[in-house]
Amino acid sequence: MKKMGLLFLVPLVFSLLAFPALSVASAVDETELHQILKDAVENRRTVGIVVGIVDANGKIISSFGKSAFGGRDVDGDSVFEIGSISKVFTTTLLADMIQRGEISLDDPVSKYLPKNVTMPARGGKVITLLDLATHRSGLPRLPDNIKPADPLNPYAGYTAEMLFDFLSRCTLTRDIGQSYEYSNLGVGLLGEVLARRAGRGYEALLTERIFRPLDMNSSGIVLRPEMSARLAMGHSAGLVQVKNWDLDALAGAGAIRSTVADMLKFMAANMGLEPSPLAKATAMARQDLKDTTIPGMRIGLAWHLMTRPDTVIVWHNGGTGGYHSFAGFDLKKGLGVVVLSNSANSIDDIGFHILDDRLPLAKPPKQRKEIALEPAALEAYVGEYRLAPNVMITIAKEADALFAQASGQGRKASKVK
Repeated sequence: MKKMGLLFLVPLVFSLLAFPALSVASAVDETELHQILKDAVENRRTVGIVVGIVDANGKIISSFGKSAFGGRDVDGDSVFEIGSISKVFTTTLLADMIQRGEISLDDPVSKYLPKNVTMPARGGKVITLLDLATHRSGLPRLPDNIKPADPLNPYAGYTAEMLFDFLSRCTLTRDIGQSYEYSNLGVGLLGEVLARRAGRGYEALLTERIFRPLDMNSSGIVLRPEMSARLAMGHSAGLVQVKNWDLDALAGAGAIRSTVADMLKFMAANMGLEPSPLAKATAMARQDLKDTTIPGMRIGLAWHLMTRPDTVIVWHNGGTGGYHSFAGFDLKKGLGVVVLSNSANSIDDIGFHILDDRLPLAKPPKQRKEIALEPAALEAYVGEYRLAPNVMITIAKEADALFAQASGQGRKASKVK
C-alpha cells in the first residue's frame, strides 16, 4: 500500500530460474535484467530483489541479493509483504462474488455491516461497494483512531470494533463519488465487508476463492512455518531491518504475503494466459471505470490503468515499513511483470521499464555529506506539517534525535550527526 509505512553490503549472488530461457518477450534481455537488479542492490535501494516476467511463452524469475544482511539468497520462493497489491486481490474477490450473484457493485456498504453501525452519508447519497473499490467514497486515507501500541507495527490491533466506531462518527468532507482519493481505509473496509458477506474470515475467503484455485500455496496473511522459513526480512529506506506489519481489520488494504512464483500465477490469470476459474472476475476487475486525479491514469476495481501512446498498462504497487512491490501487465504486448523487494524504497521504475522501455529507470541517488548539528538547532523543525487534508506529519525532538510520524504511521528517527 502506499506507505501505511538497508545495512552493510556483503557478497551477493545473482540467480536466474528459467522456465523457457528468455523466449519470454521481455523488453530487457538477461544481461540487462541482471545489471538492473545488481545496480538496485549495490546502489543501496534494497537488500534483495526478485523480478518475475510472464507472457504466452512462459515465465522467468530473476533475483539478486539477500533475505537480510548475512542471510540467504532471495529467489522466486522468497516470501515478501506485497502491501497495497493486496487491494487488487480484495477487488478480485469483489468481482468473483458479483459473478456468483452474491453481491452487487451498487450495494450500499451499510447492507453488510452490523445494524448498530452508522455509515457516513452526504448529499443524499450513500457509499457503495463501487465507491470503495474505485477510491471515490469520500472516506479519508486512514481512520483517525489508529493509535498503535507499537509504532513499528502501526496497524496491529486495529479491530473491527474500532473501525465501526470510526465510521459511526465520521463526517465526510467531500461528496461521495465526486473525485478520486486513495484510501487504505476504504479498501480495508471493503475486505471486511466481503468477509462478512461470505461468513468467514478475510484470509479464509482469499484462500478459498483465489489462492487455492490458482495453486498459490506460498501466499497468505498469517506467516505459516513454511512461509516464515523463506521470509525475506523487511528493511527501512535506510536499510535497517524492521518489523513485519499486521493489518487486522484493514487486512484487505495490504496484509498479504506472497512470492514472485505465486504472484506470476496471479498475473497469468489476470492476463488470460492460462485457463482460470477466475477469468470473468479478473476481466471485470481490470475494466476501465473511472478517472483519477493523476493525468493519464484511470482506475478499474483498484487496478490503475496508465495510458501510453499505443497501449495501456494495468498496474498496482505496494509498500509497508520494510517492503516495496510492483505488479503490472500490458494486454496488448501480452507481457506481465512482478517486482518484490525487501526495503521500503520504491522499485516501481524497474517494473514500468520492463513493461515499457521508454519509461526510464531511476538514477542512482546522489551521495549526501553528513554535517554536524547542535541539538538545539533541531528545535526549529519541531511541529506539525499538513501534506493533505487527512495526512499530517508530526516532527518531535527527543534528546539528540528528530522523530517524524505520519498520521496512523510508526515513527522514524533521524539522529544528529
